[in-house]
Amino acid sequence: MLKGIIPYAHHLLYNSIENGDIVIDATCGNGNDTLFLASLVGNSGHVYAFDIQEQAINTTKELLEKHDHKHVTYIQDSHANINSYLAEDHIGKIGGAIFNLGYLPRSDKQVITTSESTLPAVSTLLDHLQSKRFVILVVYHGHDGGKEEKNAVLEYVQALDQKQYAVLQYQFINQQNNPPFVIAIQKR
Repeated sequence: MLKGIIPYAHHLLYNSIENGDIVIDATCGNGNDTLFLASLVGNSGHVYAFDIQEQAINTTKELLEKHDHKHVTYIQDSHANINSYLAEDHIGKIGGAIFNLGYLPRSDKQVITTSESTLPAVSTLLDHLQSKRFVILVVYHGHDGGKEEKNAVLEYVQALDQKQYAVLQYQFINQQNNPPFVIAIQKR
């Protein structure tokens, strides 16, 4: 059976993230990816959960507290500022990261991710990513501004050196209404 977009993104992370890893949820939203990452890294690992919206941080924090995950740092700031928050002993040791590009479901659709913050964040994460690990981008682009970000992200990842990174695009091509897709970047 074909995996849906989020299940496929999680499948890639599940097969690469290890207990004890340091990971990033670059757009924590409603907390589902943060919870998934926290479960993978266990109590000996650590999750950084970024979002620019207070609502997203609060929702994520509530969800993780219900599941008794205390190894999460919640950061209400742009993912473009990842370097400002990484603990010194986490630099260069990122075991994986995920982005959900677009807007926070059931909230203000004018507050969106943009290539101006997404591309610097991806670049920073690739610098800190361990070998054979993934940065995953789930690209939702069926909203105002979505096409511009999608095109900029695709241009960026297509230009990555194939000797350093393997880049995969996973999408359903017969769905209507701008279906989301996954970009997986694996560091060699």
